[in-house]
Amino acid sequence: MKALVFACLMFPLASLAAGLEVSLTIKDHQFIPAEVKVPAGKKVKLLVSNQDSTPEEFESHELNREKLISGNGKATIYIGPLAPGKYPFFGEFNEKTARGVIVAE
Repeated sequence: MKALVFACLMFPLASLAAGLEVSLTIKDHQFIPAEVKVPAGKKVKLLVSNQDSTPEEFESHELNREKLISGNGKATIYIGPLAPGKYPFFGEFNEKTARGVIVAE
C-alpha cells in the first residue's frame, strides 16, 4: 500500500520534470530552432544534438554558459531559473550562422 501511495505522489513530479526538457539541434552550422521558449522561473534542461561532423561550442554570455559539443555528439546544458526576457546564444566556431535566442516567459 505504501508503494502505491508513493507512486501516486511521484507521478505528478515526474511529468513536471519531463516538461522542462528542450531539444536543440545544430545542423549546417545553425541552431534549430533558432528561438526557444521556456517558462520563466523554472530550471530547464537543454538537450543539444550536433548533427554536423565538426564540433561547435554553445556559448551565451547572458546565460553564463559555454559548452563544447563534439561533431555528431550530444550535450546537456542546464539553464535557469530565468527572469522573463530574451537570452541570446551562439556557436563560437560559426558565429555568423549559428545564432539563437532563448525566450523566458
